[in-house]
Amino acid sequence: MTTMRMRVSRIDTLTPAIRRLWLVCANGAPLPGFEAGAHIGLRIPIDGRSQRRAYSLVNATDHAEAYEIAVQLEPGGTGGSIWVHRLQVGDELDVTPPQNDFPLDDAARSCLLIAGGIGITPILSMARSLERAGRPYDLHYAAREPGAMAYADEVRALARATCWFDGGNPSNGMPLETTIGAPQKDRHLYVCGPAGFIHAVLEQARQNGWPNDHLHCELFSATPAAGADSGFEVELTASGVTLHVPETQSILDAMIGAGLDPVFDCRRGDCGVCVTRVLSGEADHRDICLSDEDRDRGDFCPCVSRAKSARLVLDL
Repeated sequence: MTTMRMRVSRIDTLTPAIRRLWLVCANGAPLPGFEAGAHIGLRIPIDGRSQRRAYSLVNATDHAEAYEIAVQLEPGGTGGSIWVHRLQVGDELDVTPPQNDFPLDDAARSCLLIAGGIGITPILSMARSLERAGRPYDLHYAAREPGAMAYADEVRALARATCWFDGGNPSNGMPLETTIGAPQKDRHLYVCGPAGFIHAVLEQARQNGWPNDHLHCELFSATPAAGADSGFEVELTASGVTLHVPETQSILDAMIGAGLDPVFDCRRGDCGVCVTRVLSGEADHRDICLSDEDRDRGDFCPCVSRAKSARLVLDL
């Protein structure tokens, strides 16, 4: 994939765990354009390999002089956020150009934007774009507490935005049933945040009667709780390889560690680039891009999904 050499031009601390970075072309060249919902990929050295990590663009314009991203530190993650938080102004890195797997639907006459935590980054870009275009929207932003809310001032400055705080207890936070409301013709819902938050929003929207083609999401992965997973074996029939996947590693990372070259992009289970077929075993699906029908026919995302059985056989 083509990369651009970029330089960190500015860094801001938004919360104790979230820092904002501004990236410019190292040679001063114009930046490729983009639309709200787009992300860029940072090439990050992890375990001796260059791996891609996707971060949403917060900018609202497709003619930006710099790309704005915000990265939340995940000390127990795979290492990408730790590396980004160590960057300093003037450092250079390779970046893949903007790609948009979470675009606004031009046919939508109004939009309901819902963000949880660091999921505000693409949602704020959407709100800024809609406001500039004069298109109606409502934005609801949930966080544990005010001190953990990145872009709080920018969100509060929007006329159609509401901030919610749950103090760590989801039952005290955003009232999803009334916030989402009944479906309206040509009104679309966009949600971004941790997997559990997205699942709750989408399930409530469906219970409220929203059609699936009016629901759009992008996932920001959260680190699984310690001890939540167990190891298993995965047999890759096309490769002729059987691997042990420990509880702390994804199937995708196990393949990379074994010297294989799998096709992937987001590593979050929301783009579908890595989808393969389960030939045997019981899958533990953790993606958000596959429908129930896709899963029933055996589709599977090795970047995030795991096995409920001791052994899983994949068409890879």
